[in-house]
Amino acid sequence: MFRSRSSKEEKAPTDKVQVDLSKASRDPQAPKGRPTPKRAVAQSQRRNGAVAPANRKEAMKRQREARRADLARQREALASGDERYLPARDKGPVRRFVRDFVDSRFCVAEFFLPLAVVILVLSMIRISNIQNIALLLWLGVIVMIVIDSIGLVVRLKKQLNERFPNEPKRGAVAYGLMRTLQMRRLRLPKPQVKRGERP
Repeated sequence: MFRSRSSKEEKAPTDKVQVDLSKASRDPQAPKGRPTPKRAVAQSQRRNGAVAPANRKEAMKRQREARRADLARQREALASGDERYLPARDKGPVRRFVRDFVDSRFCVAEFFLPLAVVILVLSMIRISNIQNIALLLWLGVIVMIVIDSIGLVVRLKKQLNERFPNEPKRGAVAYGLMRTLQMRRLRLPKPQVKRGERP
């Protein structure tokens, strides 16, 4: 009997001390004792922590607003070149280098659309000599684009292998070729280098 009472009395103060220790404020420099959550996990926790929508209509409205905010951030990033909010196909140092490499030089392919309009107008004129000239222009433009693109591919592959030997480069050359087909002022993300500058 006496032993059980004394053991209970001994246990009581230690319980209080443990409770008091847990309530004490943690030193900001001390480790947390748990790993930092990944971004996706933290974002989902924040979303779950928010007040749940009352009905389906409210949920759809919130989803639309979030999508609109994401698209607005993406548009700003495409204009400014901010890597954080760019679409996945434009992210990374390899893609940035490819964009700068293409934007720093003249490409025949970027003038394809205006030239195609001119050639189309010429081919619609019912004069045989002008139609022959339009046909020759088509052939000349296509040959120049092919030669220019082959040269660009060779130089771009060489530069990528030198600068990014350990980075994955899959699709980077095709990405650069697709960019050459767009007129400079219409390219997204916007060019960050002037013509003649070397990235």
